[in-house]
Amino acid sequence: MATTRVAHTVWEGELFKGSGTVTFDTSGIGDYPVTWASRAETANGRTSPEELIAAAHSSCFSMALSNGLTGAGKPPTRLTTQAEVTFQPGDGITGIHLTVSGEVPGIDADGFTAAAEDAKANCPVSQALTGTRITLTATLG
Repeated sequence: MATTRVAHTVWEGELFKGSGTVTFDTSGIGDYPVTWASRAETANGRTSPEELIAAAHSSCFSMALSNGLTGAGKPPTRLTTQAEVTFQPGDGITGIHLTVSGEVPGIDADGFTAAAEDAKANCPVSQALTGTRITLTATLG
């Protein structure tokens, strides 16, 4: 069964001086301010499209890795994933680096890295971002 999730943004003013609010409609988890400065300079309590992509990617990757490990008979106890999305004004998003640390009984480092590489290639968010270079660091511990 397909699902659709909805968010919207209201932007006021020009790019460099204006501001907006991102609202998560489906979940109702809140409204989050966004500005050009929060995207290209310092967050200062505001979000950015890149931070939203990082949240989506880290959660999707974690789910895909958990599913892959469980399917291989090695269900994880815990996975901690960080996604770093790099934005360069004028160039756009130039890369994403995933860092995952896992507690997975009965698996060695090579097996964990292989499962993480598979999740990186096959999670739906990675697939949606195929035009972006995605790198990975995976460790047990």
